[in-house]
Amino acid sequence: MRSRTNGKTEAAPSSLEGSPAGSPEGPPCDVLVVGGGVIGLVTAWRAAQRGLAVTVVDPEPGGGAAQVAAGMLAAVTELHYGEQTLLGLNLASARRYPDFAAELTEASGQDIGYRACGTLAVALDADDRAHLRDLHALQVRSGLTSEWLNGRECRRLEPMLAPGVRGGLRVDGDHQVDPRRLAAALVVACERAGVRFTRAWAQALSVVRDRATGVVLADGTALAAGQTVLAGGSLSGRLAGVPEEVTAPVRPVKGQVLRLTVPRRYAPFLSRTVRAVVRGSHVYLVPRVSGELVVGATSEELGWDTTVTAGGVYELLRDAHELVPGITELPLTETRAGLRPGSPDNAPLLGPTALAGLHLATGHHRNGILLTPVTGDVMAHALTTGELPDEAAAFTPRRFTSAHLNSSKHLTELSA
Repeated sequence: MRSRTNGKTEAAPSSLEGSPAGSPEGPPCDVLVVGGGVIGLVTAWRAAQRGLAVTVVDPEPGGGAAQVAAGMLAAVTELHYGEQTLLGLNLASARRYPDFAAELTEASGQDIGYRACGTLAVALDADDRAHLRDLHALQVRSGLTSEWLNGRECRRLEPMLAPGVRGGLRVDGDHQVDPRRLAAALVVACERAGVRFTRAWAQALSVVRDRATGVVLADGTALAAGQTVLAGGSLSGRLAGVPEEVTAPVRPVKGQVLRLTVPRRYAPFLSRTVRAVVRGSHVYLVPRVSGELVVGATSEELGWDTTVTAGGVYELLRDAHELVPGITELPLTETRAGLRPGSPDNAPLLGPTALAGLHLATGHHRNGILLTPVTGDVMAHALTTGELPDEAAAFTPRRFTSAHLNSSKHLTELSA
């Protein structure tokens, strides 16, 4: 196994010399993944498939934001202005999903709830209709496929929609997956691929002679690794011992979500994901084959707060009711709040950092589930070659380092 630092390729060390606390537990591994959410798990699985010895450190593998996420694979309807570079990565991952789902299902023996059901984005008033028209134009300019429908055509597709729906976009290429099933399947696939799990909290990164060499657990145990991947979601920037210049610039973005159950007498309630902007707030309804209906999602910059609030639940139900009035007849079975890992440009940080031996796989914000397949491939490539593949070059963590930013500014001035 080899790694690349400062433009030179060098062999990764196989021991943790001079660890700051404790002694290594068992033989050192090739790759230590800190964080057992879907991003950490897919990184571990793909790395193990490349022949690397991998350990995942997490007290509850398969938990994290996946327990709250809705699982929309919405590369087209999630397009935002200024995110065309991210669009390329989203589309690359969306194209991988059918084969990825089939491979993971076979490897784990578990169904991950992948559905090629499409999305219908609708407008409820003139302002929303204008917003959707602008989005449609952006999609067309970006080479994406979506079809504009009038209100009657929208209701023909989804009869439960409110009579006031003014129009919408039909996107058959946007699909869905069940994030909880996805996470559970990845845990099993990792175990079957030989990944080891250390069910504990990582307390600090070990750094020896300007190289990351593993982590120290909360109980003082030191785990040695040739390469360490921080994949802890919104917590990725809080691990002690990480030099400031390579600390992941991620922040928690709170999202509240509801789960309802569709009784058989109401089925079929919705046949595809339905989403809208209601008075400036985004709302989506994601129907599962199991009869579950997921409603989300708020987006709140409230630090580490994960409280489910009456206001958040009210706003989601109010907006969902305007979209699909019959929703108020459904049993409310769960309310949850979770934290998305947001980066300064809302795009992920993938691959080697300026600290030798340290990689990041975080900052996926609202696209973590969508980007799971491509992240696994990108990180496995980086861990075995020391470099990012071309499709992920724009998402290097180094784009936020002061040297990189100063260099980019200098190039901009020269070209001006």
